[in-house]
Amino acid sequence: MTIDERAVAYRDTYNEQLRARGVAREAAERSGPVVRQLLAGHGGLITYRDLGGLEGGELDTFIAAQRDHFAALGEEVEWKYHGHDLPADLPERLTAAGFTAGERETVLVGEAAQLAAEPVPPRGVTLREVTSRADLERMQAMEEAVWGYDHSWLPDVLERELNGEGDPCVVVIAEAGDEVVSGSWMRLHPGTEFASLWGGSTLAAWRGRGIYRALVAHRAQLAVARGVRYLQVDASDDSRPILARLGLLPVTTTTPYVWKPAADQQERPAG
Repeated sequence: MTIDERAVAYRDTYNEQLRARGVAREAAERSGPVVRQLLAGHGGLITYRDLGGLEGGELDTFIAAQRDHFAALGEEVEWKYHGHDLPADLPERLTAAGFTAGERETVLVGEAAQLAAEPVPPRGVTLREVTSRADLERMQAMEEAVWGYDHSWLPDVLERELNGEGDPCVVVIAEAGDEVVSGSWMRLHPGTEFASLWGGSTLAAWRGRGIYRALVAHRAQLAVARGVRYLQVDASDDSRPILARLGLLPVTTTTPYVWKPAADQQERPAG
């Protein structure tokens, strides 16, 4: 099988397992072919396996109905668009309905067993699985130092998942002495062969030393021990080359199309 054929096979499996699983959840609020969720503090999210052949004016009406559902709640909403979704003019139709495209990421998939090498962090750095609120708050502080904006939501989200709400979660940090220099987590997705990798932000002074690669390898080992076959990442342009070198294949892209209520649009600071 060629690399291109493997990428297509991975994409099909990703669609059939991860994307289809979201639509099949009993607790999900369905609207036609999509699932609508309201995330605490993060507005709404629309996901789907496919749009069931909707196109043209019928699709425009459907998009407007989803937007109006969240408008009635006074909430912004993200439509999670994948680059291979049909119809091909879906992005233009979302834009016409008032949705704005965010930063595109690349979906990469790889075999967990092939990624589960012995992690090799730089000298003086250790990797540790954490569960305590104090460690999650230390990771929050690191994320805020990296990105320069509020991450107060992070300990709450991860603590809930560690305590059994939603998909099971494993959190791994990299420490140099008593300083958290990088943090990451992995979500397991029961009923599928997948786990997904998240985070990996690293303090500027520690970048380029192999910490991100070590965190991927460590989480891959944890995934294999739990019977996971595939690892999936929605990767930024910064992390995509690292993951590709490790053997994950790009299978599609994902772009958040976000609609905000008019008041939110006006209050948002310029730039």
